[in-house]
Amino acid sequence: MRNLVFLFISFIVISSCDSNANKVSYAVDPNNRTVEVLEVIQANAYTYLNVAEDNQKFWIAVPTMDAQKGDALHFTQSMEMTDFHSRDLDRTFELVLFVDDVSTLPIPAKTASLSTPAQQHEGRPKTDKKPIEIKHEEGVVPLSDLFANPGKYDQQLIKVTGEVTKFNTGIMGKNWAHIQDGTSFGDYFDLTVTTLDVIPVGDVVVFEGTIALNKDLGSGYFYEFLMEDAKAKRAEMY
Repeated sequence: MRNLVFLFISFIVISSCDSNANKVSYAVDPNNRTVEVLEVIQANAYTYLNVAEDNQKFWIAVPTMDAQKGDALHFTQSMEMTDFHSRDLDRTFELVLFVDDVSTLPIPAKTASLSTPAQQHEGRPKTDKKPIEIKHEEGVVPLSDLFANPGKYDQQLIKVTGEVTKFNTGIMGKNWAHIQDGTSFGDYFDLTVTTLDVIPVGDVVVFEGTIALNKDLGSGYFYEFLMEDAKAKRAEMY
């Protein structure tokens, strides 16, 4: 009897942990969709995923990513294509959703405080410098060094650590983060990063991506410093 009680309590605890696994500390976009990966097919430009949502199974195509069977993925924006033929796979999909904001975390809700793209992304920071102290891992480049020696890092794959001070999703098919690490060079203290990851404002993360200088994307998107296609992992903060 005692063993049965122990097993019952263990089941409740495990179930509780599972139900809390996807909880996040920010408001989730009401259009957020959550799917479970059933099958993964890698192609040159896309990763094709057979997924399940509630009792429905269908295919989605996302920018190349490392996905595994059983992964939970989230998105809000998709374009439906019927009878789509993939040249890479030489396969025709009866229906596939092309998703441009796939994430391993629920998509944050957009708030009125977020700037429009042209206001948000103009190369120079549009935010106040925060009193931040960052614990840099070995091999991580301080932002002050990046800003002081731009030619050294142009088109280089590097790591930076920073606190996310602003975050926008789904712009030009990417997410956009502003980070600070407490260092600066002249008027420069804020770096813009593009990523497919979703990071809440206030989190301290290590980004690894390629540095681009004087990047002009048109429509008011010009950056003196930009880290592109970065991958994020959580970091520690003093």
